[in-house]
Amino acid sequence: MIYIALLRGINVGGNNKINMKALQSTFEQAGMRHVTTYINSGNIIFSHSTLTHSELSSILEQAITTDFNLQIKVMIRDMQQMQTVLSQIPESWSNDDQMKSDVFFLWDEIDNESIIEKLPLKAGIGILIYIPGAILFAVSREDAAKSQMNKLVGSKLYPLMTIRNVNTTRKIIQLMQAVQE
Repeated sequence: MIYIALLRGINVGGNNKINMKALQSTFEQAGMRHVTTYINSGNIIFSHSTLTHSELSSILEQAITTDFNLQIKVMIRDMQQMQTVLSQIPESWSNDDQMKSDVFFLWDEIDNESIIEKLPLKAGIGILIYIPGAILFAVSREDAAKSQMNKLVGSKLYPLMTIRNVNTTRKIIQLMQAVQE
Protein backbone atom coordinates (compact mmCIF):
# COMPACT_ATOMS: atom_id res chain seq x y z
CA MET A 1 0.00 0.00 0.00
CA ILE A 2 1.14 3.57 -0.74
CA TYR A 3 1.36 6.04 2.16
CA ILE A 4 2.37 9.58 2.92
CA ALA A 5 4.13 10.36 6.18
CA LEU A 6 3.45 13.94 7.19
CA LEU A 7 6.07 15.02 9.70
CA ARG A 8 5.11 17.81 12.03
CA GLY A 9 7.44 20.72 12.65
CA ILE A 10 10.62 19.88 10.78
CA ASN A 11 12.78 22.43 8.98
CA VAL A 12 10.57 25.30 10.16
CA GLY A 13 12.21 28.51 11.29
CA GLY A 14 15.60 26.84 11.52
CA ASN A 15 14.33 24.29 14.04
CA ASN A 16 14.33 20.49 13.89
CA LYS A 17 16.56 20.44 10.84
CA ILE A 18 16.54 17.15 8.95
CA ASN A 19 18.22 16.54 5.60
CA MET A 20 15.75 14.92 3.21
CA LYS A 21 18.29 12.43 1.77
CA ALA A 22 19.16 11.32 5.29
CA LEU A 23 15.46 11.05 6.12
CA GLN A 24 14.87 8.94 3.02
CA SER A 25 17.64 6.62 4.19
CA THR A 26 16.06 6.42 7.67
CA PHE A 27 12.75 5.34 6.14
CA GLU A 28 14.45 2.75 3.96
CA GLN A 29 16.38 1.33 6.91
CA ALA A 30 13.08 1.11 8.82
CA GLY A 31 11.71 -1.18 6.09
CA MET A 32 9.81 1.25 3.89
CA ARG A 33 10.03 0.84 0.11
CA HIS A 34 9.77 3.25 -2.84
CA VAL A 35 10.67 6.14 -0.54
CA THR A 36 10.40 9.63 -2.03
CA THR A 37 10.55 12.96 -0.25
CA TYR A 38 8.82 16.11 -1.41
CA ILE A 39 10.10 19.54 -0.41
CA ASN A 40 11.83 20.18 2.87
CA SER A 41 8.79 20.27 5.15
CA GLY A 42 8.48 16.57 5.92
CA ASN A 43 6.45 14.86 3.21
CA ILE A 44 7.61 11.30 2.60
CA ILE A 45 5.85 8.97 0.19
CA PHE A 46 6.54 5.27 0.64
CA SER A 47 5.06 1.83 0.35
CA HIS A 48 4.66 -0.96 2.89
CA SER A 49 2.51 -4.04 2.82
CA THR A 50 1.82 -5.30 6.32
CA LEU A 51 1.71 -2.67 9.06
CA THR A 52 -1.17 -0.51 10.31
CA HIS A 53 -1.10 3.29 10.29
CA SER A 54 -0.32 3.42 14.01
CA GLU A 55 2.42 0.78 13.72
CA LEU A 56 4.02 2.72 10.87
CA SER A 57 3.85 5.97 12.89
CA SER A 58 5.49 4.33 15.90
CA ILE A 59 8.28 2.72 13.87
CA LEU A 60 9.03 5.92 11.97
CA GLU A 61 8.90 8.18 15.04
CA GLN A 62 11.36 5.85 16.78
CA ALA A 63 13.64 5.73 13.72
CA ILE A 64 13.69 9.54 13.55
CA THR A 65 14.46 9.75 17.26
CA THR A 66 17.30 7.24 16.85
CA ASP A 67 18.82 8.78 13.71
CA PHE A 68 18.27 12.50 14.38
CA ASN A 69 17.74 12.71 18.15
CA LEU A 70 14.45 14.56 17.55
CA GLN A 71 10.95 13.84 18.86
CA ILE A 72 8.89 14.34 15.70
CA LYS A 73 5.24 13.34 15.34
CA VAL A 74 4.53 11.34 12.18
CA MET A 75 1.04 11.26 10.68
CA ILE A 76 0.31 8.46 8.21
CA ARG A 77 -2.30 8.76 5.48
CA ASP A 78 -2.99 6.20 2.76
CA MET A 79 -3.95 6.83 -0.85
CA GLN A 80 -7.70 6.52 -0.22
CA GLN A 81 -7.58 9.05 2.62
CA MET A 82 -5.60 11.49 0.49
CA GLN A 83 -7.93 11.07 -2.49
CA THR A 84 -10.86 11.83 -0.20
CA VAL A 85 -9.14 15.07 0.84
CA LEU A 86 -8.41 15.93 -2.80
CA SER A 87 -12.00 15.30 -3.82
CA GLN A 88 -13.21 17.85 -1.25
CA ILE A 89 -10.81 20.68 -2.12
CA PRO A 90 -12.69 23.05 -4.42
CA GLU A 91 -10.92 23.20 -7.80
CA SER A 92 -10.81 27.00 -7.61
CA TRP A 93 -8.73 26.94 -4.42
CA SER A 94 -5.03 27.63 -4.74
CA ASN A 95 -2.19 28.95 -2.71
CA ASP A 96 -0.93 32.00 -4.57
CA ASP A 97 -0.79 35.78 -4.40
CA GLN A 98 -4.62 36.01 -4.43
CA MET A 99 -5.63 33.17 -2.11
CA LYS A 100 -4.29 31.29 0.90
CA SER A 101 -5.61 27.72 1.02
CA ASP A 102 -4.47 25.04 3.45
CA VAL A 103 -5.26 21.52 4.57
CA PHE A 104 -5.03 21.01 8.34
CA PHE A 105 -4.43 17.27 8.78
CA LEU A 106 -5.80 16.22 12.18
CA TRP A 107 -4.55 13.69 14.69
CA ASP A 108 -7.27 11.42 16.08
CA GLU A 109 -7.57 13.37 19.36
CA ILE A 110 -9.25 16.30 17.60
CA ASP A 111 -10.68 14.61 14.50
CA ASN A 112 -14.37 15.46 14.71
CA GLU A 113 -16.64 18.04 13.16
CA SER A 114 -16.90 20.08 16.37
CA ILE A 115 -13.27 21.14 15.88
CA ILE A 116 -14.51 23.86 13.50
CA GLU A 117 -16.14 25.67 16.43
CA LYS A 118 -12.83 25.73 18.32
CA LEU A 119 -10.84 27.42 15.57
CA PRO A 120 -10.27 31.20 15.76
CA LEU A 121 -11.69 32.10 12.31
CA LYS A 122 -13.39 35.49 12.41
CA ALA A 123 -16.99 35.26 11.23
CA GLY A 124 -17.49 36.24 7.60
CA ILE A 125 -13.81 35.98 6.66
CA GLY A 126 -12.57 32.82 5.00
CA ILE A 127 -13.97 29.32 4.73
CA LEU A 128 -13.49 26.23 6.90
CA ILE A 129 -14.66 22.80 5.75
CA TYR A 130 -14.41 19.71 7.94
CA ILE A 131 -13.86 16.31 6.37
CA PRO A 132 -12.82 13.22 8.32
CA GLY A 133 -9.13 13.59 9.07
CA ALA A 134 -8.74 17.18 7.91
CA ILE A 135 -9.99 20.73 7.79
CA LEU A 136 -9.85 22.70 4.57
CA PHE A 137 -9.23 26.44 4.95
CA ALA A 138 -9.27 29.23 2.38
CA VAL A 139 -9.12 32.99 2.63
CA SER A 140 -8.20 35.80 0.26
CA ARG A 141 -4.63 36.99 0.76
CA GLU A 142 -5.87 40.49 1.57
CA ASP A 143 -8.07 39.11 4.39
CA ALA A 144 -5.60 36.52 5.70
CA ALA A 145 -4.46 38.60 8.68
CA LYS A 146 -8.03 39.66 9.48
CA SER A 147 -9.18 36.03 9.57
CA GLN A 148 -7.50 35.59 12.99
CA MET A 149 -6.39 32.06 12.04
CA ASN A 150 -2.84 33.08 12.96
CA LYS A 151 -4.04 32.76 16.58
CA LEU A 152 -4.11 29.00 16.01
CA VAL A 153 -0.32 28.95 16.40
CA GLY A 154 0.39 28.52 20.09
CA SER A 155 -3.07 27.15 20.87
CA LYS A 156 -3.72 23.74 22.45
CA LEU A 157 -5.04 22.50 19.09
CA TYR A 158 -2.01 23.47 17.03
CA PRO A 159 0.26 20.55 18.09
CA LEU A 160 -2.52 18.12 17.14
CA MET A 161 -2.46 19.00 13.45
CA THR A 162 0.01 19.37 10.63
CA ILE A 163 -0.64 21.83 7.85
CA ARG A 164 0.09 21.69 4.12
CA ASN A 165 -1.06 24.19 1.54
CA VAL A 166 -3.40 22.91 -1.17
CA ASN A 167 -0.72 23.09 -3.86
CA THR A 168 1.55 20.84 -1.79
CA THR A 169 -1.34 18.50 -0.99
CA ARG A 170 -2.20 18.12 -4.67
CA LYS A 171 1.44 17.45 -5.56
CA ILE A 172 1.76 14.83 -2.81
CA ILE A 173 -1.20 12.96 -4.25
CA GLN A 174 0.33 13.08 -7.75
CA LEU A 175 3.55 11.62 -6.36
CA MET A 176 1.63 8.91 -4.50
CA GLN A 177 -0.20 8.00 -7.71
CA ALA A 178 3.13 7.78 -9.57
CA VAL A 179 4.34 5.14 -7.09
CA GLN A 180 1.22 3.06 -7.75
CA GLU A 181 1.79 2.96 -11.50
